[in-house]
This record gives sequence, C-alpha cells and structure tokens, in this order.
Amino acid sequence: MPNKRLVMRQIKEILRLKFAANLSHRKISSSLNIAVGTVSVYTKRASDLGISWPLSSEMSDSDL
Repeated sequence: MPNKRLVMRQIKEILRLKFAANLSHRKISSSLNIAVGTVSVYTKRASDLGISWPLSSEMSDSDL
C-alpha cells in the first residue's frame, strides 16, 4: 500500500513537536496518528536541510 502524503499542517506540527517540545518520535507519532518512520523521515530531512523551529517567517509552504 502506498504511503499517504502528509498535509503541510502535519509536517509543521512534526517539526514543532520535535524541535520546540522536544518530544520523541514515538510520542509525535502517537499524537498525530502517523507512523514513527514517517516522523523520522521528516525530521531527518529537516535536519539535513538545516530547518528547525520556529520556521523562518520568510519560508513559505512551497519552500518547505
């Protein structure tokens, strides 16, 4: 079964919970009802690109 794409709101919430609230991937996964692996993928991508929380006000959804 193909993975369902996340909406931008969920991606931003992953970043907020990880970087601002410092929650574990498991807790983020549980609170957003998504797979732990999905949380890992998005937080790793953000870290690799130097993206943290809070997001820059100049960064649009399409930039993210």
